[in-house]
Amino acid sequence: MSTSVSTASTGASTGVGAGARIAWAVTDSWTMTRRELAHWARQPVQVFVGLAFPVMLLLMFNYLIGGGKGVEGDYVDFLVPGMFALTMVFGLDATMVAVTGDLNKGVVDRFRSMPMTNGAVLVGRSVADMLQSFASLIVMMGVGLAIGWRWHGSLAGVAGAVGLLLLLRFAMLWLGIYLAMVAGKPELVAAVQVLVWPVGFFSNAFTVPGSMPEWLGAAVEWNPMSATATAVRDLFGDSSGTGATSWPATHAELLAVLSPVALVALFLPLAVHRFSSLSR
Repeated sequence: MSTSVSTASTGASTGVGAGARIAWAVTDSWTMTRRELAHWARQPVQVFVGLAFPVMLLLMFNYLIGGGKGVEGDYVDFLVPGMFALTMVFGLDATMVAVTGDLNKGVVDRFRSMPMTNGAVLVGRSVADMLQSFASLIVMMGVGLAIGWRWHGSLAGVAGAVGLLLLLRFAMLWLGIYLAMVAGKPELVAAVQVLVWPVGFFSNAFTVPGSMPEWLGAAVEWNPMSATATAVRDLFGDSSGTGATSWPATHAELLAVLSPVALVALFLPLAVHRFSSLSR
């Protein structure tokens, strides 16, 4: 009798148990994703602002500020891919605001008290944010086409460019989740958000590093966002160029993969650990 019970327990804790745990994890994560998506219907203004803000920046820099000192070729071809990358980085703000909002309203504590897979809240948050980022990217591409931007590469190149942009957003997402849980309070999040803007503008999104002081241009080229912007321009086949021959410029696609992967490898486990220790 005891042997059969022991055998059954062992079986439940191996294949069958593992399968059940995976199924529950997927179900819980999808439930949390649906919760985040339901907020879109209840807060349409917030969704609209999130989609409209990067469009406003694109139009402002193209028509009001524009110019692109040092850019070879059509400035629109140079600017639009850079704005795609900037949009992915600025998505960090929305992630931090959403996570701190849930923390301070006690939402996360309520979910943690339920029989729910640990981490489902973070997975739901990440899936919803990636869906919104993809929607924002589609809107931005539509606006770019409307103001004269065109891609000149293959469809495979376009798919690769979109993949690199979403990879950058995925890295920013986990960085945002971790920073939000460390900050904890909305007022501290605002202080962190102030630092996001210099990182975004400290790049080659709007102008080429060659037009900057030498020391500044060299630093800008190593910004992960600059690597993604340069790689995306190449994959879209845009004719605008900088003539840069530095290592970061000539290996932009490699850096556009390695830099976000390194950020995810660092901040995803830190975020999961921080989330697990919130109520300890």
